[in-house]
Amino acid sequence: MASVTRTALTQYLNELLKPEGFKDYCPNGLQVEGRSEIGLVVCGVTANQALLDLAVAEGADAILVHHGWFWRGETGVVTGIKRNRLKTLLTNDINLYAYHLPLDAHPAIGNNAGLARAAGWTSAGTFGEQGLGCLGIPAADATVASIAADLEKAVGRSPFVLAESGDKPIRRIAWCTGGAQSYFEAAIEAGADAFVTGEVSEPMVHLARESGVAYFAAGHHATERFGVQALGMRLIDRFGIRVRYLEVESPV
Repeated sequence: MASVTRTALTQYLNELLKPEGFKDYCPNGLQVEGRSEIGLVVCGVTANQALLDLAVAEGADAILVHHGWFWRGETGVVTGIKRNRLKTLLTNDINLYAYHLPLDAHPAIGNNAGLARAAGWTSAGTFGEQGLGCLGIPAADATVASIAADLEKAVGRSPFVLAESGDKPIRRIAWCTGGAQSYFEAAIEAGADAFVTGEVSEPMVHLARESGVAYFAAGHHATERFGVQALGMRLIDRFGIRVRYLEVESPV
């Protein structure tokens, strides 16, 4: 069976995703070093204990996720949950790769690009901090109701919607996957008729009402499954190694 060295895989991922171009909240790339030869990569959205245990059962050599570890501001002590997670990787000699903002923003395999393809939107530019937000055009004659239906098909769950009416026309749409509710004001200023992200917080209710711009929260986890799956397919094409995406369900 095909395999790739850890060094070659790390180099390929970093060259593809260019993490040095982002100001992020966590380290991107190889976060925990494991064995030097990699034949099976398990992909998932978040490096939680459930995913680690599934990867061990699969005999994975590496885990590739969007949400990794060592976030800015978290405690540096290795106890409790963090200790258990690290022990699982180190005991089983498994590598952990994580790419956060670089995997949101990649124009071909990123979460934003994947959501747009799945929902049938045409990209037409970016907005917001670091250009992470996307602007685009939905299908002809799109409305709040049709955008909600397209999102449900794309991510497999009904979105939470803040809008005056389901009949409201949507001619210009903005989106940013995950927890990007703070981009809503920038989307309004960019002239969007609707904004799509993963989560919603209380101030968004009033911004939607006062601006008339529709707000869709389609799930943080649900909107960020696209990137790791697309990246996994790239690894199969490039190296011929085995890659498996494992879903650990999250209601958020």
